[in-house]
Amino acid sequence: MSDTGARPRSPLQTVDRALEVLLSFTERRRDWGVLELAEAFAIDKSSAQRILAALAARGFLSADPVTRRYSLGPTMWRMAAVWERTGGLAALAQRVLEPLAFQTDRTAIFAVPDGLHVRCVAAVNGGGPLRSHPLVGELYPANAGATSRAYFAFLDSNERRALISGRVFATFTELTRTDEHELERLFVEAVAQGYAYSEGEYDYATRALAVPIMLRGRPVGSLSLGESKYPARPDDIRDHLPALQTAAEQLSALLDNRANNSAVAVRQTEPTKAH
Repeated sequence: MSDTGARPRSPLQTVDRALEVLLSFTERRRDWGVLELAEAFAIDKSSAQRILAALAARGFLSADPVTRRYSLGPTMWRMAAVWERTGGLAALAQRVLEPLAFQTDRTAIFAVPDGLHVRCVAAVNGGGPLRSHPLVGELYPANAGATSRAYFAFLDSNERRALISGRVFATFTELTRTDEHELERLFVEAVAQGYAYSEGEYDYATRALAVPIMLRGRPVGSLSLGESKYPARPDDIRDHLPALQTAAEQLSALLDNRANNSAVAVRQTEPTKAH
């Protein structure tokens, strides 16, 4: 509904609209022009200009003096850095990892992409530690193990091939795959199954079961369960796939803030080129 001719918005409504504008930025929508914003949010041009100017004045947005388009500004980076230094992503993930580890009696791991690896940002031990050293900060290479495979497999195939093609991969055990065609087969298999499973590829003594963490149709990391092969357990780690998938949905909802708020629909148009 258009704001044109409507009563003045209350301060809370104005703040909410400004937050909607910030949330509208995505990988595809990296900047806004005043007229585009007015159309997408069904508000008048002067309201759109005031919102963008106010956000830019506080550094949440940055205005290009040539194109007069607005993109995310340095305050966003500063707030993200503060959030991460105060626990941020790891603290959020703990809410899901702790009950998952308790329920499955396995180690639960949340990892995010880091070049040709995924990096563990949070882990909770269940049924005894998986390693003799802390898991947080550990890098899992793209070619070895389910924890990384669950992320790389669900990337766009062209994007994945651009990352993998021509790379020389390290061998960690006799079960590590290093041939890119074999790796591609495993990625395709993981997508078909909806999960990745590995045994002894990165660490000969461990098994892992992993699923991707999806955010608006794109993988942003992986959630995995890990266990030591010794001593033997009465159940198969793959029996816990439903619990792992449920936890992944919960974590995805937390990351997308769906756990607290319903998304506000905004017509996302393709950015236009400046003339």
